[in-house]
Amino acid sequence: MKQPTPSSPASFRRRSVLRAAAGLTATAGTLVTASPASASTTSAASSSTASSTGGRLPPVLQPGRGPRSGTYVRTDPSTVLWGRLPNRDTEPAAVVASGSVVTIDTVSHEGILEDQGNDPRGYFTGFGVRERDVLRDAVAIAAHTPHDGPGPHVVNRPVAVTGAEPGDVLKVEVLDLALRVPYGVISNRHGKGALPGEFPEQWEGDASLAEYFNVGGEVSVFTPVSATGGSLTGSLPGPVTARFPLRPFLGLMGVARDTRSLVDSVPPTDTGGNIDIKDLVVGSTLYLPVRVPGAKFFIGDPHMAQGDGEVALTAMEGSLRATLRLTVVRPGDGAPKAAADSPFAETPEHWIPIGLSDPDGPEGGAQGTDLDVAMKTAVRHALEFLTGDLGMPGPVAYAYLSAATDFHVSQVVDRTTGVHGLIRKSDFDLG
Repeated sequence: MKQPTPSSPASFRRRSVLRAAAGLTATAGTLVTASPASASTTSAASSSTASSTGGRLPPVLQPGRGPRSGTYVRTDPSTVLWGRLPNRDTEPAAVVASGSVVTIDTVSHEGILEDQGNDPRGYFTGFGVRERDVLRDAVAIAAHTPHDGPGPHVVNRPVAVTGAEPGDVLKVEVLDLALRVPYGVISNRHGKGALPGEFPEQWEGDASLAEYFNVGGEVSVFTPVSATGGSLTGSLPGPVTARFPLRPFLGLMGVARDTRSLVDSVPPTDTGGNIDIKDLVVGSTLYLPVRVPGAKFFIGDPHMAQGDGEVALTAMEGSLRATLRLTVVRPGDGAPKAAADSPFAETPEHWIPIGLSDPDGPEGGAQGTDLDVAMKTAVRHALEFLTGDLGMPGPVAYAYLSAATDFHVSQVVDRTTGVHGLIRKSDFDLG
């Protein structure tokens, strides 16, 4: 790759990523209905701490109820796909201008899947959830949306962005992620997870663990949300008290691939999808390479919390209401140059290069799962960013990554594995 000299920084540097990120660190608050031009942003605390709701659990967000901003996209049987992603021919649920804010209701697949009874009302009330606190759109989707894709995820039909064309980059700013319900589910299924063939097989037949198996013989751990010490936490069942903080994010954000074939919702690809990077919380930005006119942006797989690796199979899965800003930009002019070919992310604190073991997905042939490939790709993208966008000499950039950048395993459970780097913005004086 060509390396610009430090005296001739790329246009992405001139525009200053640091200044752009500053716009995403506004004061915490709750979004209200507003036009795209006036929509507020929230900090990462707004939806993941109990302080924004006076120390109480947030209310259940049934369809059409509660705060929304910009264009609101409901979720119902006609506006979602189940187990597959949009492709170039998928009709959009909405069309918006570049720079618009959209609010999209997401529905978690956990609690509606066949091995859980395909009946979210019956499944969740079995754990003490009041019937009125079961999402009506989840009930309708389980009953009326065909599960006609190979993956488990409920995926929103796409939002098309006017003017987006192949070669562009879609800049996705995560403005708010509100819990729709105060509970989630964490699952481990046969043949999946980091230890397939070991678990859940080793627990089968143990009567003391029977309560953790669902009706289909898979492990599903119901996880209620608690307001603990001013923050929202997931509370695990069992004799040992275990709680962990919630950090909601969308496991699945992407744009349509340029194909008419069915696209599996499980493996992430070079257009995003199920990348499962836990850092993409409120205040983060994801850059996605546009492959089809309108970009056709979609989301799904809402998570309330996840550890790097996502080792059991799922995160704490739970339905969220997502508010996002969608803007069409160019590689090197509003987006990193690497985003022309691969997803690239940032938070107020970090730039995040992403590496996948098999970025062209299952339609490209046999599925590659080698973490070494994902790691090398993430390092290459990091080098491309440091040299091509920030103007560092290659040997210095490589030395910096070795001394100062952490590379994390995003997930190992989606067939295509992922690694992402965390490059600290505070390490750089960009002027």
